[in-house]
Amino acid sequence: MTMQAQLHCLCLFTLYLTTGYGQEEKFSGPLKPMTFSIFEGQGTNQIIFQFKASPLAVTFKLTGETDDVFQIQPDGLLYHSKALDRETRAVHKLQVSALDAHGNTVEGPVPITIEVKDINDNRPVFLQTKYEGSVRQNSRPGKPFMYVNATDLDDPATPNGQLIYKIIMQLPKVNNVMYFQINNKTGAISLTLAGSQELDPLKNPSYKLVVSVEDMRGQNEHSFSGTTSVDITVKENIWKAPEPVEIEENSTNPYPIKITQVQWNEPGALYSLVEKEKTSKFPFLIDQEGDIYVTQPLDREEKDAYVFYAVARDEYRKPLALPLEIQVKVKDINDNPPTCPSTVTVLEVQENEQIGSSIGTLIAHDMDEENTINSVLGYRIVDQTPKVPRDGLFLVQAYSGMFQLALQSLRKQDTPQYNLTVEVSDKDFKTLCFVQVDIIDINDQIPIFEKSDYGNLTLPEDTAIGTVILTIQATDADEPYTGSSKILYRITQGDSEEYLEIETDPETNTGYVKVKKPLDFEAVDVYNIVFQAENPEPLVLDVQYNASSSATFRLIVTNVNEAPQFSQQLYQAKVREDVAKGTKVGNVTAKDPEGLDISYSLRGDKRGWLKIDPVTGEIFSVAPLDREAESLYRVQVVATEVGGSSLSSTAQFHLTLMDVNDNPPRLVKEYTGLFFCYPPKAPGSLIFEATDDDQQSFRGRHFTFSLGSESLQKDWEVSKINGTHARLSTKHTGFEERVYHIPVRINDSGRPPLEGTVSLSVTFCKCVENRCFQPAGHMPGIPTVGITVGVLLTTFLVIGIILAVVFFQIKKNKGQHNVESAQASEVKPLRN
Repeated sequence: MTMQAQLHCLCLFTLYLTTGYGQEEKFSGPLKPMTFSIFEGQGTNQIIFQFKASPLAVTFKLTGETDDVFQIQPDGLLYHSKALDRETRAVHKLQVSALDAHGNTVEGPVPITIEVKDINDNRPVFLQTKYEGSVRQNSRPGKPFMYVNATDLDDPATPNGQLIYKIIMQLPKVNNVMYFQINNKTGAISLTLAGSQELDPLKNPSYKLVVSVEDMRGQNEHSFSGTTSVDITVKENIWKAPEPVEIEENSTNPYPIKITQVQWNEPGALYSLVEKEKTSKFPFLIDQEGDIYVTQPLDREEKDAYVFYAVARDEYRKPLALPLEIQVKVKDINDNPPTCPSTVTVLEVQENEQIGSSIGTLIAHDMDEENTINSVLGYRIVDQTPKVPRDGLFLVQAYSGMFQLALQSLRKQDTPQYNLTVEVSDKDFKTLCFVQVDIIDINDQIPIFEKSDYGNLTLPEDTAIGTVILTIQATDADEPYTGSSKILYRITQGDSEEYLEIETDPETNTGYVKVKKPLDFEAVDVYNIVFQAENPEPLVLDVQYNASSSATFRLIVTNVNEAPQFSQQLYQAKVREDVAKGTKVGNVTAKDPEGLDISYSLRGDKRGWLKIDPVTGEIFSVAPLDREAESLYRVQVVATEVGGSSLSSTAQFHLTLMDVNDNPPRLVKEYTGLFFCYPPKAPGSLIFEATDDDQQSFRGRHFTFSLGSESLQKDWEVSKINGTHARLSTKHTGFEERVYHIPVRINDSGRPPLEGTVSLSVTFCKCVENRCFQPAGHMPGIPTVGITVGVLLTTFLVIGIILAVVFFQIKKNKGQHNVESAQASEVKPLRN
């Protein structure tokens, strides 16, 4: 063996020894296109494949992207002599050819692809050792304001190159709260909800973060990691409401006009305006730079202020923060003239008023803004009609519009009316208003009665209320239909209890004296009345009312026999229903207006429970009372005068009976048809309900239940369900087929308690379709089966006899008819 062959065998031995694979069929095969996947970083001299060629081939040739790493032995053994590095080349494209002894190609070249599989042999590295960024306070949580980025040379399609970011430190960390968060996949840094709400550049203007990155998705203990620092500056929030804006009304500048601006903390926000109150027009808009404009002239007199909101939204139309309130005040200009309160303002002044007296005020209006120079008004009289007895009789205060008498007192006989023209002006406009001054008569005349004594009048005491008993009349010489000539009547003497009243006709000043309250002969039988006539307007200082303004009248009341009068129309009393006979249960009182004695009696005592003392009006019980029969007992009390006309009157007496426990418990209904199916398969139960006739308390009824006989306790049981219901149960199944009568004691909760014993009849019987089935026995008046059969047979026999007779008669009639027919045919002439 040559030295070269020995070295070749030694090399083959070394290759196989290194790989540890000896199965030829696994690592060998014909020369054909193939793809191999090999992990990077493996040791040297690693066998890949043993190619086999035709017998003509004596050696193999390797070309392509070998990178001095891949080699092939003359016998076709493909191997790599160095460790592979995916990051240097991830795929190697090779060609293998089989050559003969002369170097000619026998097979191939055949493409061979080597895919280098990744291993985690590279650590992630941040692109920067230090990052700097800024964020505005109140920025939206979760919206990134900066990014950190790291790279890993390993295959990103495998966990080796898949990175996870984390914030591992925040300085300062106020109250142990994280203000920042990071997207673990993208490295996007944003504010947490707490950071959005609490970051304040005045308290902490900057923060430092330590951010880590880890490969293998951070889920392997052999993963690599790296860190970087992030310095963040907190900037002041600029999303703030601007100062209120003033816009001059009716501006002639070209529109739209920029009036203010808002700005979100970050670029890209979408801005819009929202009205606070819905109006017919909204003359404002905002552009996407945050500039707010007014789009048309504003009129302060139409609307003096606007309030609306500016809204910032993200690209998904979601609000970025709370809206900002925008306040716009419309600044007034003097664009409105003064206006008069009405076409003519009417003032009144009494004649003989003193010089300087105020006679009224003219209040003009200006639509411009109040308490500004634009709405300050001045007043000036420019004309007086008529000018008698002279011109200039009135003056007006320049700024208040108050009119005064200027030169002398006025007299109605000179003229009853003056017309004034008043100029009202602001700093730019003037308006003429018209004032009418009426001269009114002063109250210098007193009312005078047409007669001073209206004589005597006799009335019965039962005269109806509202009856007019007298007409009185006074006159006044002052101007008609004024407060100076209107007359009011009143009674000044003789009717302190106000049994009478006086109504005045406003057209004629006639007074009508009426009965206001029922007259009472026994109280007052004679009224000596004094009438007084007065004006609602006060008299002038030197004039006084005198005897001419008063008159007298005498009213005599006659007695009328009246029925007794009860002190009240309804008397009420309350007693227990178990009071003893003869107990006083109430009393009534009546009086006779004429002072006659009174006799009392009862009417409507249908149960005969009560009696009344005819003299004192005391009412007593005369029989046992029963609340369950009638809880509110109503009777009438009659009071009749003794002597005289025996007039009477009635009142109501209501006696409320209070309950006592005098009724034992009972079943709420008669329980019939209670049964258990026989034979019973298991113990059963039935439910029943109890009640009593006494009054139920607010807590409801509370009964206790027990068996009426101790001997039944081995077979039956009674158990309480609630205050009114109980359950009767069997204790076993050994009952006979018959009726059982079960006594049950029911005890109420009264004081003292009462007990009642009831009987429940329970039948044990055979059941058909869950219903009790019992054969009907013979009952009185119902025939037995034998009798019934005999009656039926007798009935059928009688019916048979009747039918036989009828049939015989029919046959007889038919035979007679045939004989008659034969006789007739014998005498009937023959016809051809």
